[in-house]
Amino acid sequence: MTYEDVVYEQQGGVARITINRPKIRNAVRPKTYEELTHAMHRAADTAEVGVVVLTGAGDKAFCSGGDVGDQSARNPNVGRTHMRRLFTLSSVMRMMDKPIIARVQGYCVGGGNELNLFCDLSIASTDSKFGQVGPKVGSVPIWGACQLLARYVGERKAREILYTCRLYSAQEALDMGLINQVCAPEDLDAEVAKVCEEILQKSPQSIRIAKLALNAGSDADFYGSFFPNAELLASAYGNEENMEGITAFLEKRPPNFPRFRR
Repeated sequence: MTYEDVVYEQQGGVARITINRPKIRNAVRPKTYEELTHAMHRAADTAEVGVVVLTGAGDKAFCSGGDVGDQSARNPNVGRTHMRRLFTLSSVMRMMDKPIIARVQGYCVGGGNELNLFCDLSIASTDSKFGQVGPKVGSVPIWGACQLLARYVGERKAREILYTCRLYSAQEALDMGLINQVCAPEDLDAEVAKVCEEILQKSPQSIRIAKLALNAGSDADFYGSFFPNAELLASAYGNEENMEGITAFLEKRPPNFPRFRR
């Protein structure tokens, strides 16, 4: 595959996958998801690779979530295709027998934060921001946040994050258990490289078993709820309430959701 939205690099035992859409804060579209899936498979299938680093181009965003312009054309049938696309990417990330480290600088929100949840570790710069935006744009973060976020930050905090769509600083994300480490932006690459090297010095078969064992508990939560919730969300794509969130975002105005409480 020739990549347009993603950059794949390998140095030694580390594969670095970069979402390369910095002009729109690395928002992801269908092509981006497909390229990320291919790149993740490539890293998983390369014997020399022991660690994968997922990051975003530039210093403004790791990933700002789904490309809302693309979402404006969704209907239930398109939505179902999209849900299958999401599931394929998250499955290879969870099933590959190598740790994935999220290298976060800037915005890590919406689907970007769900990508962060699918990574094994997360190291962020002090200028990073975390959060979910689904209900703010007429959607729901059922790809991973509804299933996995409470395991990281606890049930009460997860509900706050999902319902209010607030943004949290890197230090707040660290304090709540959403990420592993915070450092100055100029130290981010060195800190990520340090953790990669620590992992590369460990037994690969032990790492493989540990990752699968750790995932076993949350697999039931994730896979068990994804499919019915994916159908519920897909069926809502294109309806009036869903489009109010998307249109408001594109028109740079507050959405008028209270009118749907009647």
